[in-house]
Amino acid sequence: MASRSAQTSSQALVAGGKKRKNDDREETEGAESAVQHRPYKSKVLILCSRGITYRMRHLMNDLANLITHGKKDAKLDSKHALPSINELADLNSCNHALYFESRRHSDLYLWASRCPNGPSIRFHVVNVHTMDEMKMTGNCLKGSRPIVTFGKEFEESSHWKVCKEVLTNIFAVPKTARKAKPFVDHIISFSIIDGKIWFRNYQILQKSTLDPAATNKKKSSDAEDLSLTEIGPRFVLTPIKLFEGSFSGPCLWENKDFVPPVQAMKEHKTEAALKYMGRKEQESSREARKVMMDLMRPDDELEKRKVFA
Repeated sequence: MASRSAQTSSQALVAGGKKRKNDDREETEGAESAVQHRPYKSKVLILCSRGITYRMRHLMNDLANLITHGKKDAKLDSKHALPSINELADLNSCNHALYFESRRHSDLYLWASRCPNGPSIRFHVVNVHTMDEMKMTGNCLKGSRPIVTFGKEFEESSHWKVCKEVLTNIFAVPKTARKAKPFVDHIISFSIIDGKIWFRNYQILQKSTLDPAATNKKKSSDAEDLSLTEIGPRFVLTPIKLFEGSFSGPCLWENKDFVPPVQAMKEHKTEAALKYMGRKEQESSREARKVMMDLMRPDDELEKRKVFA
């Protein structure tokens, strides 16, 4: 009887262990499936440095309105502690960052980074025109998702491919964005001209809504019924450097054709100084030539000092 009870107890223990293993396996599989089906959440941290001008601030606000999954933060006090932006992004649950850096209240630099591992790109922003300055007739719904398009030049070299990937992750609003509306009514375009990235924003319009008389005509195709109108903002990005890390790390690519604004200003001042020195040398040589001509002029016999000598 004792042996039978021992056998039954051992069988029960074995069955219980199998059940526990099966339950643990089901729990792990359920956790893995939950991780696999967990929606991807992408957020962009948008902030700027001290000393930013009103036009730079308006451009940042325009981009913040376009980036529905973005989150604005306070100004960064120190321009030399850029890696601390990764900590700010972690505190705000952001995995991308846009940092507007102002230099000498006139030059604007834009950092686009994927936090916290990188890569990061530094751009020089020129030809800035905000929405308020352009005053165009177009308009788009606030919170709508855009169509992000890139030119075929982005596939020609590796650094342009990295720029395309970073800009896509920042400006393409994901489906899981909390503030995103289920509308697609504008297009964000990136094109490369002369080694620079040109940013444009267009609204998608229907010609039938603009022209009521067109509804009485023969219905055309959907592609012919659509038109684009620019609504702004517009600016040009000149890539300077591409870093492996986020706001730090080794430099993977550098633009050799980029001339810093300080150097360009120095060259302009040097050229103006050389022109000024040339003009002064011409004036001094002209005065010396007049003196020599007066000395070399022959005496006139009808002069007073000759007549009344």
